[in-house]
Amino acid sequence: MTASKYDFRQFQEELAQLERKTPAPAPAKPVGKKAAAAQRLSVARDEFLALRQRHGLSVADVVAFFPEEEGIAYLQELIAAAQTKPRRRTKPKP
Repeated sequence: MTASKYDFRQFQEELAQLERKTPAPAPAKPVGKKAAAAQRLSVARDEFLALRQRHGLSVADVVAFFPEEEGIAYLQELIAAAQTKPRRRTKPKP
């Protein structure tokens, strides 16, 4: 799939529309920094996956929009997320 500048601009415009559409609701109680970061990441991931699915983009198409170093970093993150490490068990005390 060849990507023209129009495709990239349209993609950027749709991302901007998504950002404008989602107002940040004020939480009832303050959440910690890690929880807030995880929540933002979760929302961004869901929106990104929906956009990717709507346009039928593959991972290669998405990576092609980024500079080479960022594309490689993105692929490494996907691989690391897919490889879950087994949970360590605690040794029983004698």
